[in-house]
Amino acid sequence: MKFGDLTYEEIRKWAAEGALAVVPTGCTEQQGPHLPVDFDTWFAEAVCLAAAGYARETFGVQVLVLPVVPFGPTPEHRSFGSGYVHLPQEIHEALVLSILNSLADQGFRRLVVWRGCGQHALGSVVDRFNGERAGEARAFQPALPYHGIWCRVGDPSVPGGHADSFATSIALHLRPESVRVERIPDPQHVSVDWDDPELDFADYSSTGVIGDPTYASAALGASLWRAVVEEAGLVLRGVAEAALT
Repeated sequence: MKFGDLTYEEIRKWAAEGALAVVPTGCTEQQGPHLPVDFDTWFAEAVCLAAAGYARETFGVQVLVLPVVPFGPTPEHRSFGSGYVHLPQEIHEALVLSILNSLADQGFRRLVVWRGCGQHALGSVVDRFNGERAGEARAFQPALPYHGIWCRVGDPSVPGGHADSFATSIALHLRPESVRVERIPDPQHVSVDWDDPELDFADYSSTGVIGDPTYASAALGASLWRAVVEEAGLVLRGVAEAALT
């Protein structure tokens, strides 16, 4: 259920009844020549809403999904020259912490930060919140399941990383009109050092893509999507059952 669709009185009721509050964090950045720059933002919200529905229908877990945060740190994409909105890390962290505190102040006791970008580091924010609100509320930042799902449902021999066959397949399945199929590039990149503190995608890829998107298909996207929704729904059930301390 969308937090933004409710009145403040309805939100108060859901918080009192123990609903989870999920904060999807997206970003606006280049996604190669074939995907729109809102992919990570759109995908984070789509996953959270679908997983919330799955958790409610399968496990009876009530979940409210907040409006997705569309901006985050994207320094690794700036060399492509356009299509990004960059928030410095400290601003991003302060924003997410303020959201979590606002939710806790309203009575939500279990909160989930669901990242739309795997590079976004929010563990310190979650730890700080949990230290400051110990016994009152608890935030969770689940590990993203996408790589494991690709290895199980897709083809682990096909490299991935950014705007790859996983992302492109999901887009072809759920919103095919957004994919510039004729612009799906052949792989043109070298291995990425993901631990590079000065990571710049332009040092590794001439297209902005990391991985190989040419294996993507709508049929594969349907299979991947089912797995994503089920795994994310299981994560939400786990949060609902977790202790507050």
